[in-house]
Amino acid sequence: MTLDSFDALRDLPGAPATQFIDLTAAERGGAGALHRLPYATRLLVENVLRHEDGRTVTADHVRALVAGDHSTSIPFTPERVLLQDASGIPVLADMITLHERATALGLDPAAVSPRRRMDLVVDHALELDAAGTADAGATNLALEYHRHGDRYRFLRWAQTRFPTLRVVPPGIGICHQLNLEVLADVISVGTHDGIALARFDSVVGTDSHTTMINALSVTGWGVGGIEAIAAALGQPILIPVPAVVGVRLTGALQPGVLATDVALTLASMLRAHGVVQRVVEFHGPGLTRLSVPDRATIANMAPEYGATMAYFPADDRTLTYLATTGRPEATVSLARTYLIAQNMLYTPDRPTPDYHEVLELDLAQVDRTMAGPSRPHQIFTASELAHTVPPEGSTGANGTGTLHHGDIVIAAITSCTNTSNPKAMVAAGLLARNAVERGLTRAPWTKTSLTPGSRATAELLQSAGLQTALDELGFHIAGFGCGTCMGNSGPLAPAITEQIRQQSLSVAAVLSGNRNFPGRIHPDVAHSYLASPPMVVALAIAGRTTLDVTTEPLGVDDNGCPVFLDEIWPSDEDIAAVVSANEHRSFGGSGSSLLTTPAWDHLPHPTGGGYEWDGEAGMIRRPPFADASLTRPVRVADILAARPLLVLGDGITTDHISPVARIASDSPAGRWLAHHGVPPEKFGSYSARRLNHDVMLRGGFANPTLQNKLTPGRQGGSTSVTPDGDIVPVHEAAETYAKNGVPVIIVAGHSYGAGSARDWAAKVTRLLGVQAVIAQSFERIHRTNLVAMGVVPIECPDLSPADLDGTEEFDIIGLADGPDIDRLVHVTIRCVTTGLRELTGRARIDTAIEVEWIRAGGLIAHLFASAAQSSTEDFAHYRGAAN
Repeated sequence: MTLDSFDALRDLPGAPATQFIDLTAAERGGAGALHRLPYATRLLVENVLRHEDGRTVTADHVRALVAGDHSTSIPFTPERVLLQDASGIPVLADMITLHERATALGLDPAAVSPRRRMDLVVDHALELDAAGTADAGATNLALEYHRHGDRYRFLRWAQTRFPTLRVVPPGIGICHQLNLEVLADVISVGTHDGIALARFDSVVGTDSHTTMINALSVTGWGVGGIEAIAAALGQPILIPVPAVVGVRLTGALQPGVLATDVALTLASMLRAHGVVQRVVEFHGPGLTRLSVPDRATIANMAPEYGATMAYFPADDRTLTYLATTGRPEATVSLARTYLIAQNMLYTPDRPTPDYHEVLELDLAQVDRTMAGPSRPHQIFTASELAHTVPPEGSTGANGTGTLHHGDIVIAAITSCTNTSNPKAMVAAGLLARNAVERGLTRAPWTKTSLTPGSRATAELLQSAGLQTALDELGFHIAGFGCGTCMGNSGPLAPAITEQIRQQSLSVAAVLSGNRNFPGRIHPDVAHSYLASPPMVVALAIAGRTTLDVTTEPLGVDDNGCPVFLDEIWPSDEDIAAVVSANEHRSFGGSGSSLLTTPAWDHLPHPTGGGYEWDGEAGMIRRPPFADASLTRPVRVADILAARPLLVLGDGITTDHISPVARIASDSPAGRWLAHHGVPPEKFGSYSARRLNHDVMLRGGFANPTLQNKLTPGRQGGSTSVTPDGDIVPVHEAAETYAKNGVPVIIVAGHSYGAGSARDWAAKVTRLLGVQAVIAQSFERIHRTNLVAMGVVPIECPDLSPADLDGTEEFDIIGLADGPDIDRLVHVTIRCVTTGLRELTGRARIDTAIEVEWIRAGGLIAHLFASAAQSSTEDFAHYRGAAN
């Protein structure tokens, strides 16, 4: 660490013995016009300057940021890594196997030990078996400990193994909301080479919605678990210099409009404009009218419009939020001092930075908004809901208890996106109170639930006296975790399930989450809608999507009079009064000292230096990704005479590639588990079984809604083996091709890999033997994950999957000469029916470090190579042992 580029090291005013990298001084020292850069870019500049070493991180990286050279990659070194259990447990397991194999190869295990702070929040295992009852939360938590005992014992052991790891147990909250309320520092002081150095907080997380922390002016985004390992080991993440799109906010929200409505509006607007791999930064006079929780609701949705970050510059509201959430006065004071010293405390009268381009949103034009029935950017105003319902079967009011098409069978106020927003949650509580006072009840066929993102939210509703009304409508607290928003919505009532299946009903879910991909929320629910928390409550009362909520009544009161939405929707003044009176005290018990529970602390767990891995059918098996077969250095070659394992359309999500749903008995994974003696009631979900690679291999592309062009007329995880035409499960087809020595690829349309930052979507692709994925475009995180697993992503806009019939063979020429950054490749397609086609594509290997990953055979193989180079053992010893 040199800290001498541009002579930028200074004493922090008012902070004795503390120094900082002064951006103003760096500008005077020749770094360039830093004050003209977007705020998010200045944070990256500070990060680069603070880690500059003259080798990996240099002054040239600063110059690239200032010049906006998007063809150059810069190293970003996050201060900490945020994990959730579903992806975090595999991360820890991969780290353990890195240690084991490094020791076996005679390498120094310290070279593959975590060096960064890691916070793992157990929030993805909550399943809503119980809902709508007073004991739902306790029942679900007990079931969670019972189902996931093996996983939790592993985590308790891992806590003793990794000094930098803190685990937040189940029943506390979700990673994003706790990150916002407790974990993030905004500004912190660390020691390096004896220097007390103040710095901007920064984080990468194994959940794509890590961007929620951008609302608190913290640099952070979602990465795959494989990339998180590198970050935890202290390696910088190389990212292309991002284009920053400024979104100028003007005006003020109309009465009755909430931040959820803004977030959904922006998801549609920015997805249509195109901001994939770009940073979105908000500014303008409307910014000051949005609280930090409002900003968090918006920033949470960044993955839904494809942005790397949705950044909000720090201002007085940022500092107020730190105080409101109980941060120590010293923390708030340090943040203010540092931001002022860096000229980074935003006010609307500051000059507008030099953005790549500027878009504008007038908040006054935002209406009550919903999204669906299958994508977050499919927005419509609340009055248009009925027009989105498929015109099949009977519709109309349901007064008989018999289900109809369009009926709502799930209404969930879920943890992600909205429960960190006191205004939205109070609005839901007040609407519930008003509805109960009019004698309204929820529809009897609608399963209702509330899963707050932290206990602070529960305290807010309780202290305001609003939880009682929510309980009366069935919105009892069912747990503190992700629940419905990730598909753990639990079972429907047997009579409801029977009607749906026997009559092939197209029923709906409505949730206050961020994703509604087909098949995600519940396997029996065809359509899902995103809405604000109070709108979820309103639609739970109506029980159907086949109405205009602005002109038709939700129900009738005790006197038989119709009750309309606007009659029970709370006023902004009422909402503000309740929030003002209760918000501060709701955070009284949410500090970091309370991020554990007695049940967790007393959970029995191993204590030895090594972990005894489970057997073949277990939950905690030793992962194979550090084994010799998957870390052997490779020679990248052209791909010849490859067959498509699958041919897929647009919008293929990581839920399609590696689902998280419960494992069905008639699925390949279910049959494999049954063959190994596991009873169906213990199959669990793919999410819980991520440390059993045999299960996950059979779960690859097993989403029941997947449409594969090679198997027209059927959905799910099967494909055709060409040229014979046999239709078999995907993993069996891959095995057949491998036995016959036939390379396989995947062909897809636009936005391949959208959705969750799910490294298993790339891991299963590698285990299936796929050498390359050819798509018209890729989503950011999944593209990176593919490269990290040694799979080459080929972007070929002119290759439409609709033009293929499945008989094709593919040659991909140009890889043997590299690979290199953004290398052009030639794709030759030979087809029995249509003849020969020649296309040009790009190997989407975007940074120099990704070139090294591919050449090594993936990121974990690269980590071994790096460890070998830094080890006292001869590097050749590693090469020989690896082979």
